[in-house]
Amino acid sequence: MRRSGSVGAGCVLPVLLAALLTGCRPGVPGSAAPASEPQLAGYGAVFLGVDECSSFGTTRVTEVPCTGERAAARVIARYDGRPEDGPLCPPATDFVLHISPQRAGGGEAGDVVIPRGYACMRKLEPPHPGDPGGGGGPRTVPGDCVYRAGRGQVRETACDGSGRSEPEYRVTRAVRDRAQCPPSTALYVEIGGSRPVGCARRL
Repeated sequence: MRRSGSVGAGCVLPVLLAALLTGCRPGVPGSAAPASEPQLAGYGAVFLGVDECSSFGTTRVTEVPCTGERAAARVIARYDGRPEDGPLCPPATDFVLHISPQRAGGGEAGDVVIPRGYACMRKLEPPHPGDPGGGGGPRTVPGDCVYRAGRGQVRETACDGSGRSEPEYRVTRAVRDRAQCPPSTALYVEIGGSRPVGCARRL
């Protein structure tokens, strides 16, 4: 969930955290997971459909049986298109796998067999950077911690202090608008979804 954005302190600053829907690799602030060039593996009618598993790797990923030793993460949601144009991944997502379109026979003249899309992935084993306070993953959720990164920006970091930067604020709840935040709120964070405002208190 590591990403950057603009913030508002109390009711003084007028802007919110600009949330970016992107897959982020744990430990790399603001970095999107690279687009994969998946191979057809034949384990399902849809490549990396919901409840199917991917192998280890970030640049070339294949679909593998979830019970196999090569399985690394499970698909918890799958959408066609680009992440910025589609639905948000579920809060438990550890990272987003970007899937490039694949054509039969290769080249631009071939028939599309895998459309462009993205898979919301949950690692099969801990640690889970997408969990509240984990300091990684594509979404900021209640329980996550952030720190000021300069120029009105904040970035997420692990709440237990194990990240590169110490946590300064914790998101305590998600609400529809800032008026619903508790009086202890020191920072407003835009987190998207049906409750797009995160109320954060100072640690």
